[in-house]
Amino acid sequence: MIELKTAGEIESMRAAGRVVAAVHAEMRAQAAVGVSLHELDEAARKVLEDAGAGSSFLDYHPHFAPTPYPGVVCTSVNEVMLHGLPTEYRLRDGDLLSVDFGAHIDGWHADAAISFVVGTPRPEDLDLIATAERCLAAGIEAAQPGGRMGDIGHAMSVVGRAAGYGIQNGFAGHGIGRAMHEDPFVHNEARPGRGLPLRSGLVIAIEPSLMAGGSDDYRVGSDGWSVITADGSRGAHVEHTVAITDTGPRILTLP
Repeated sequence: MIELKTAGEIESMRAAGRVVAAVHAEMRAQAAVGVSLHELDEAARKVLEDAGAGSSFLDYHPHFAPTPYPGVVCTSVNEVMLHGLPTEYRLRDGDLLSVDFGAHIDGWHADAAISFVVGTPRPEDLDLIATAERCLAAGIEAAQPGGRMGDIGHAMSVVGRAAGYGIQNGFAGHGIGRAMHEDPFVHNEARPGRGLPLRSGLVIAIEPSLMAGGSDDYRVGSDGWSVITADGSRGAHVEHTVAITDTGPRILTLP
């Protein structure tokens, strides 16, 4: 069932979105060569505690995963583009890190992801990340009342395909509200003018993920969580929680 949110409920989600943005800022500040993914998870837990917020990810157990999620952040490195576990792996110079994070306050969730390079960046990684961010911006711009869900995926895929990147479409966007994952599914690539009508009060997470090698193929790692590019190329994942309003899309996970 798709639930449209009231203006007051959207404001409650915005409060959670500020915590998400604060954690992302902390991740950028803390991620450095030699820092472990586990240490980043601990830093994120501290921000949650200080904000009086809960984790949307900790102990989450979707049907595809063998175990509940053990951390509060997804930390995906290089060819791992989604759902990377916060292990004892220590970041190396030039690693491409994607951080996905969700928080809830008073029962309302928000969810977002960022990608950035630790240490010395490779130009091709910066291009990949910049294109993913342009995909996200295009998808958000297409989230207009009176449009269709397919308009969002189409707008993102036009940007990603023009740059020659692969687009992962199996794990994509979703509705969000009282639960982290709600209907509808928001494809990263879709046909324009098709799908669910976009109405004011619909809140969705829009989250393109691109693969540098140009292939759309991916695999799930031996941990049952990590989503990895099939060709071993690097991936980038970005995301915002977005409310559709009468005046256009409103991003709820900005600082």
